[in-house]
Amino acid sequence: MPTILLVEDNEMNRDMLSRRLERKGFRVLTAEDGQLGVDLAIQELPDLILMDMSLPVLDGWGATRLLKSTADTKHIPVIALTAHAMAKDEAEAYQAGCDDFDTKPVELSRLLAKIAAALDKSKSN
Repeated sequence: MPTILLVEDNEMNRDMLSRRLERKGFRVLTAEDGQLGVDLAIQELPDLILMDMSLPVLDGWGATRLLKSTADTKHIPVIALTAHAMAKDEAEAYQAGCDDFDTKPVELSRLLAKIAAALDKSKSN
């Protein structure tokens, strides 16, 4: 069972998405700010990270840069989740090191396809 770390500051979004992912067979860890997300990723080494970009303490861009610059976590795929759907926001996410990008509100089937692709790609590396 793959482990997903969901870094999301909105409690309702975090609860709803984690329950939906658990029903699809994932083990879900959660963090409510970017720094807690980084700390939990280093401690737990999840298979994939869903990273909100607008987070307190340390934003998603900074958290992703830290994770991608750390030897133990740089291989973990990070999918940016954000309500910011402009092309520049997507480019910024990729520049920070995100492996993929998805917008809120989350469309579960689209997100699951991105998760599957990222997990498949990370297994082949």
